[in-house]
Amino acid sequence: MSQNIIKYQSKSLGESSYPQLIKKRLYWVCTSFLILMTLLVVDILVGPAFLNIFDVLSALALPQEQSDPTVYVIVHSIRLPMTLMALTVGVSLGVAGVQMQTILGNPLASPYTLGFSAAAGFGAAITILIGIELPFIPEFTVPFVAFLMSGLACSIVYGIAHIRGVTAEIMILAGIATLFLFQSLQSLVQYMASPEVLQEIVFWLFGSMLKASWFSVMVSGGILVVSITFLAKHNWQLTALRMGDERAISLGVNVKHLRIKVFAVVSLLTAGAVAFVGTIGFIGLVAPHIARILVGEEHRMLMPLSGIIGGLLMIGASITSKIISPGYVVPIGIVTAVIGVPFLFALIFTHKKRHW
Repeated sequence: MSQNIIKYQSKSLGESSYPQLIKKRLYWVCTSFLILMTLLVVDILVGPAFLNIFDVLSALALPQEQSDPTVYVIVHSIRLPMTLMALTVGVSLGVAGVQMQTILGNPLASPYTLGFSAAAGFGAAITILIGIELPFIPEFTVPFVAFLMSGLACSIVYGIAHIRGVTAEIMILAGIATLFLFQSLQSLVQYMASPEVLQEIVFWLFGSMLKASWFSVMVSGGILVVSITFLAKHNWQLTALRMGDERAISLGVNVKHLRIKVFAVVSLLTAGAVAFVGTIGFIGLVAPHIARILVGEEHRMLMPLSGIIGGLLMIGASITSKIISPGYVVPIGIVTAVIGVPFLFALIFTHKKRHW
């Protein structure tokens, strides 16, 4: 099937132009990756306590005994987990967004717009309101329940789709209904909460990297690695699906099973991303569109670039949240919402018309 897709693209572009197009796409992927690596260092540098770049690089590269003790603690205990968590969340939402838009054939599809993030927010809110705690690891009660609720949202959408038929239209309608359901439940919990509890709930819903820890990085990072490994095996099938259901079926793709499998992986990715840091909007919606403009629809390039751009947006938002008000970190969910809207308007006005 992969050879058929290559032949189809080569004929439509011309035999000589296809290798040049691949080089151009690789250029964008590599350039974006280098920019991301640079911003990672900048994010570690920026914060309430000013750090010298040479001290930071020493703390990252050298053992603790050969580094400044204060800088080493700040970098490894506070800033590095926050930076890596922002990277993991951004990449996860970028990859989840492009897969959601692919299997549903809708430019507005994303983990946020289909209710997964709202479900995680409801799980966190109800946990904070009731005050329940896990017996051995109470500090992870909220992420754990948020993760479960996000999985419940996935089950609701899948259950409706299974009953009515696993089509893009049914899954989109079920996702929107799920979004409104959990948003209304969030509002009910906030209405019932006392002012002190309400403040804690709202802070969680804003989204913040201050909740990041090495444990959350390992859990979310592990989910990301497993999910990308699985999705990479289906790159050609997903590329074929973007040509339309009928063409994908003619190339031997089991569209129904592919949608179910990818939808489950997207749900897992989203739950792992937002369960620890709160609601993050626009990343999963905007990143795939930017990547699609740069490298087109072929998932060998589209998926990694969507993840990289998702990471770029999150790290950029993290840096912005630290420098808006020196000495105080603005919740990153607010920043992503603010910067996501101009990005979306820019895409609307500058992007050429596409068939969805």
